[in-house]
Amino acid sequence: MIVVEARRVLAEARQSIQAGGPPPANIEALIVDRLASLVRPSLRRVINATGVILHTNLGRAPLPRCACPEGYSNLEYDLAAGRRGKRDVHIAPLIERLLGAPAIVVNNNAAAVWLSLNELAAGREVIISRGELIEIGDGFRIPEIMARSGAVLREVGTTNRTRIEDYSDAINDRTALLMRVHPSNFHLTGFTGKPDLHELAELAHQRGIPLYEDLGSGCLVNLHPYGVHEPLAADSLAAGVDLVSFSGDKLLGGPQSGFLAGRAEFVDRLRRNPMFRALRLDKLIYATLETTLRAVWLERFDEIPALRMIMAPAQEILERSERFLNAHPGIPGQLIEGQSLIGGGSTPDQSLPTWLIAIEGNAARLDRKLRAASPPVVARIEQDRLLIDLRTVAPDEEGTLAASLLAAVA
Repeated sequence: MIVVEARRVLAEARQSIQAGGPPPANIEALIVDRLASLVRPSLRRVINATGVILHTNLGRAPLPRCACPEGYSNLEYDLAAGRRGKRDVHIAPLIERLLGAPAIVVNNNAAAVWLSLNELAAGREVIISRGELIEIGDGFRIPEIMARSGAVLREVGTTNRTRIEDYSDAINDRTALLMRVHPSNFHLTGFTGKPDLHELAELAHQRGIPLYEDLGSGCLVNLHPYGVHEPLAADSLAAGVDLVSFSGDKLLGGPQSGFLAGRAEFVDRLRRNPMFRALRLDKLIYATLETTLRAVWLERFDEIPALRMIMAPAQEILERSERFLNAHPGIPGQLIEGQSLIGGGSTPDQSLPTWLIAIEGNAARLDRKLRAASPPVVARIEQDRLLIDLRTVAPDEEGTLAASLLAAVA
């Protein structure tokens, strides 16, 4: 192993010199660093001090504490009956009580969209407003997912306005679905309009066509009192939507996953689709998801870090920040008002008032030192000030954060 890594480092050094670069100062140290990086886990815990709650680069929703069973588990074994069972039974009772409808889960929301379209509309038309042909992120676009699923896209309306008549006029004998996509990562303002969800559901049911809505962010808890205005999945189902899909690692606050909930006949069809097995969840995700859903059902929102952060009032962040600076006078910070972001492609143009610890000076140097700490600390830089938002820092992480800050400013 040592010989292989030594040869790798020497080969890279030769390539650098041949390209006109300087020779490395210490080959031995480079080899030792390379070996150390291979021994150390690459996926590591990080302290998020940015104030972005659903930070896409930091794993989106911070995971709740979860007692994942070690060794073997009853993942697909019915202990009461003594025979093979199904893995989705571990979350099915909870999600059905939360939404009032059966559901299945796949490995992310893009997979949920693909599976829905493939099962319910392959080879047939799906009617969707032009204003909802969104890009989910990292280049993944709804029209391309639809094409890969085998469904045929039928655009109606315009970018800013779509009427119920546009949907009605487009329905023909090849129509398989009416589709509504919630634009969770952008807002259209000005001269805009679209049909009410009840109105769209009434049209779909009159014409005998299912209505499917992709909600994206997956809000199961009413967050309006906390300044977050996202549609609730249960409200969509109550309005007459036949099938909804949404993410588990955004406003639900759990691990990466994609939910599909709605009428039993459609959920059963999706479960029988051969690709459902390819998209299914691992036992670790099921364990974490079960913990998250049970906390939501019992309204123990403080046990779900993302929801706890969203619900924390600015006054609480101010008091925590004051105690933090008073306990660590060596940190040269001052308190300023600011905004926390929901992030993760959710709630565009919506932020939460907060208080920031601002540290003047060489912010780039401080940022590099914090990212090199153990565990790494990720903060914000604005106007050459390092900004720390304790909203996204767990209380039990404050001592570690303080030590890293003191070392960085020393």
